[in-house]
Amino acid sequence: MKSSRRAFLKKSAVTGAGAIVAPTVISSNVFGANDRINAAVLGVNGRGGSHISSFMNQSNVQVTTLCDPDLNVAGEKAKAFKEKYGKEVKVVQDLRHVMDDKDIDVISIATPNHWHSLAVIWACQAGKDAYVEKPGSHNVWEGRKMVEAARKYNRIVQHGVQLRSSPAIQEAVQLLREGYIGRVYMARGLVFRWRGDIGDKGFSSVPAGLDYDLWTGPAPMRPFTENLVHYNWHWHWDYGNGDVGNQGIHETDMCMWGLDVGLPSKITSMGGKFLWNDCKETPEVLTSVYHYPEEDKIIQFEVRPWCTNTEDGVTVGNIFYGDKGILVIDGYNEYKTFLGKDREPGQSGSDGQIQASGMARGDSGTDGHFANFIEAVRQQDSSILNGPVESAHLSSALAHLGNIAYRTGRVLSFNPDAERFVNDPEADLMLTRNYRAPYAVPENV
Repeated sequence: MKSSRRAFLKKSAVTGAGAIVAPTVISSNVFGANDRINAAVLGVNGRGGSHISSFMNQSNVQVTTLCDPDLNVAGEKAKAFKEKYGKEVKVVQDLRHVMDDKDIDVISIATPNHWHSLAVIWACQAGKDAYVEKPGSHNVWEGRKMVEAARKYNRIVQHGVQLRSSPAIQEAVQLLREGYIGRVYMARGLVFRWRGDIGDKGFSSVPAGLDYDLWTGPAPMRPFTENLVHYNWHWHWDYGNGDVGNQGIHETDMCMWGLDVGLPSKITSMGGKFLWNDCKETPEVLTSVYHYPEEDKIIQFEVRPWCTNTEDGVTVGNIFYGDKGILVIDGYNEYKTFLGKDREPGQSGSDGQIQASGMARGDSGTDGHFANFIEAVRQQDSSILNGPVESAHLSSALAHLGNIAYRTGRVLSFNPDAERFVNDPEADLMLTRNYRAPYAVPENV
């Protein structure tokens, strides 16, 4: 299945749930409202903790398994789980055992980025539905393989961009579609986060309890360093994608959703390390531009790490530009508009306001996004997903394209139908990677 902007546009109409419409799928797993859904969480350090609580906040959903290559982390989370919920939970080190467990119905994936797509593919092949953290992929090619697997095995796959389940953000997108700020021609993504010096701790022995081979998975095996485990892998190319592929996926996704576009035809990017003499490989500062000449639209994206300004009060969010005004999205759950050259305040909204008015159905935020996922699982209907697998691939791919343009140091021409660069074999090599057995993303899923 290939992705084109035209195909993406056909799927991108805003529905009542604010979702990109994906085809309905049919599965042998059918859950009634009173049937318990058993869940496993893969990667329980950091964001995985939110996955545990969001699953447990759903009706008739039980987290039965915690999986992490670091048994120290998994053991601590299991102890905290018992203290909070009064229940034992199974601890598993190898995610392949989770895939083999027939009692597990759904999984969530909060591993490092380099594991995301392969974990989704394995889950689909095992007949399980999956919630995957952003970014859905570590590179463009494996993101497409993830989409193919979800379609082939008729699985429900939700991407962890919870702003898509925000009633306020859904309302904002509807305003963009209706021309409230006129013809929308540009989107801007902002990631102004405080990212400090991580130093360079050098190489050391692998800590007891950590299966470093499993942690490394599809990536090349490197000597162990505390600069990777458990968070700073984000700033190393073999495992992470920098901040545009970390926090920034929320904003790349919002840019594409709001502009109603797929992948671009022209990409340029410039940046670098200007602040810290540490071991980060990814740029601290990055400016990327994505051009859609056929749609006459453009995306600008900014990553800044330190001592920066806000834009209309926003440090993490989006700004949309129309010929009659602008629409500003602050974070995950509120927006405001300014109309005309005098910037007259226009319509605004937040999840709190919409929920207080009784107009919103269910929760927003991470709990609301998990609720949307569980509803789709119970109905086995991917058309009601707010963050379906195709959007996971495309919003992640946008970040990857910006990183490739930065790493090649030139303006790139891209064919969004073929998902290949135009006459650029060097850039094409960066669309995928060499995988390490037995953790290879399969060509034929």
